[in-house]
Amino acid sequence: MSFAKIFGSGKKKEEAPSTQDAIQKLRTTEEMLTKKSEFIEKKISAEIQTAKKAGTKNKRVALNALKRKKRLEKQLQQIDGTLSTIEFQREALENANTNTEVLKTMGYAAKALKSAHQIDVDDVHDMMDDISEQTELANEISDAISNSVGFGNDVDEDELFAELEELEQEELDENLLGVGTTTNVTAQELPSVPDNDLPERTTTKKVADDDDMAQLAAWAS
Repeated sequence: MSFAKIFGSGKKKEEAPSTQDAIQKLRTTEEMLTKKSEFIEKKISAEIQTAKKAGTKNKRVALNALKRKKRLEKQLQQIDGTLSTIEFQREALENANTNTEVLKTMGYAAKALKSAHQIDVDDVHDMMDDISEQTELANEISDAISNSVGFGNDVDEDELFAELEELEQEELDENLLGVGTTTNVTAQELPSVPDNDLPERTTTKKVADDDDMAQLAAWAS
């Protein structure tokens, strides 16, 4: 048995970083690689310009510039691949972090829901039965109070109708007696007819006509 197994390796196990720390480190690396990629693109452009200027007049300079351009393009391609890998890993960590927060929230809500349902289902059913019984009892009490007790139940409606007819007949008789009395009083209060003869209206009218004819004859002569 080795001493490493007996006493341990001597190295403490490193704690796993949090998702937030890992995401932040990946973002920092992405920014660094992006800047490096932009720098390499500028160098590639410069090498292309050098090769163009040298041209066929100075083939050695032009060829060396194109060789450097090829190496730079290869580096740029590697950086692009690395950036894609880092971006994929960062997105995976962000999704995992989101899922973790969602699960924490759901667990918190589940505990709250469990705490809210502390009442036993059987107790709820018993309580609903008690409410139903008390409601029925209240309805019976209301019906008992609303019913009349010992009043009006033994009255004969035929007797009441006969009594009503008697009252109507009495009212009719009183009205008839009142009409007769009024007729007698009116007859007694009428004025008497005079005994003397009325003056003859015809004679008076004839005298007036004779006077008019006399005036007309006098005017014509």
